[in-house]
Amino acid sequence: MESKQENSVMTFVIKKRILPISIMIALFSAFFISATPPQQAVGWVAPKLADTIKNPLKGNVASIAEGKKIYIRYCVVCHGAEGRGNGIASAALNPRPVDHTSETFQKQTDGAIFWEITTGKYAMASYAKILTKTQRWQVINFIRTLKKTTK
Repeated sequence: MESKQENSVMTFVIKKRILPISIMIALFSAFFISATPPQQAVGWVAPKLADTIKNPLKGNVASIAEGKKIYIRYCVVCHGAEGRGNGIASAALNPRPVDHTSETFQKQTDGAIFWEITTGKYAMASYAKILTKTQRWQVINFIRTLKKTTK
């Protein structure tokens, strides 16, 4: 039979070990729940003001070749070589990278896409300090060539 003193020693040891572990588990869970981005139900929508931003390189054929180089360097890892959102890093991302060939994506204005690339969201980095404005427009001009073609 356990004595009252042994029982209180065991209670003290259990409380001393369990309480800190419980606190650590709670903090760990809270961090990961808040750090995990929620699934996007509707999609990523740029503000209406972004639609008024005009592409200064629209129609510039040389900018497409430059945009492709930039896309390969920065975008392919997530969006894939064909822009379908299936790059090697895409499986680990939530929400998944957008399909640049999709009709929904391609219907956006150049200004909206520029805003998205500039701003970033979730796993999509902000490229405001990584790429110049000209480089972001070049990427957009390249992305426009990724439209799905019907056969």
